Amino acid sequence: MIPNQWYAVLNSKEVKKGKVIGAKRFGEKLAFWKDKDGNVSCIKDKCCHRGASLSLGKVVDEHLQCPFHGLEYDSTGKVVVIPANGKEAKVPKNFKVNAYPTRDKFGFIWVWFGDFQEDLPAIKFFDIDKKFSYSSFSDHWTVHYTRAIENQLDVSHLPFVHSNSIGRGNKTLVNGPKVEVEDNMIRVWVNNEKDKGQKPLKPDEFPEDIKETELQFRFPNIWQNRLSEKLRIVAAFVPIDEKNTRIYIRFYQKFIRVPGFRRLINSISDIGNKWILGQDKKVVLTQRPIKTELEMGENLFQADLPIITFRRIREKLKSSNSTK
Repeated sequence: MIPNQWYAVLNSKEVKKGKVIGAKRFGEKLAFWKDKDGNVSCIKDKCCHRGASLSLGKVVDEHLQCPFHGLEYDSTGKVVVIPANGKEAKVPKNFKVNAYPTRDKFGFIWVWFGDFQEDLPAIKFFDIDKKFSYSSFSDHWTVHYTRAIENQLDVSHLPFVHSNSIGRGNKTLVNGPKVEVEDNMIRVWVNNEKDKGQKPLKPDEFPEDIKETELQFRFPNIWQNRLSEKLRIVAAFVPIDEKNTRIYIRFYQKFIRVPGFRRLINSISDIGNKWILGQDKKVVLTQRPIKTELEMGENLFQADLPIITFRRIREKLKSSNSTK
């Protein structure tokens, strides 16, 4: 994990006002809830009294009430009421659990994983405005989130893994890819073509006139396939623990505005994206080890430049952002 980062961890719609939801993230069981104003909170899903799961509780006066003995937690993880002692009784300072700064933005729930800071940095997303509509689904993969991310930065697997879908045409030769990095975001342009004996273009030979479609990865865990100005696919690779990842896939479009037709197109796109993701999953789940590192004994080639770049930046961020 890269510390001191905002991670997308849930779809916003999964956390409803006045309700509690439990989810394992970063290897820890967490409890999420929203108050009446839509502010979301996240604390450790284990009562400091007798260890019961707080996500089985309910929201009472904007606090999370433990289902076992009714202890009430505020958004900072502090117990503010112990019913057995009386509602006016002072609560000992040791009655508290870990809490995580949490935000609801861009349709995702974000959790700050790292050191406490008075002024947390802004959450950055992609160039997707409110005119876009989107549909969404998620899938559970039994790999570390780095493996799932690297699959979406792999530009040479399409004609083999997706030969009957997005990889049709047997375009096995990879020109480039062109890779740029700005503001902790990797930008990738690639042009695949049929191999007729020609040499692939090197990254610095990549033509500027075919850079409309690009892949973007913003650290620590969101990715965009920027197909056009009006069509995008976004993914959030959510770390459950060292061996499990939940991938949230979204299809964004703004070329169809009629509500009923828009929903139909979005639903059809979800079916296609589930099929394509399933093709990836079948192969990625066989990769070993299930977690990637900068140096891991793999033999890489030119087309792997986006993956190499990802590993280098991730390693740098892990070192420079290390917790105190």
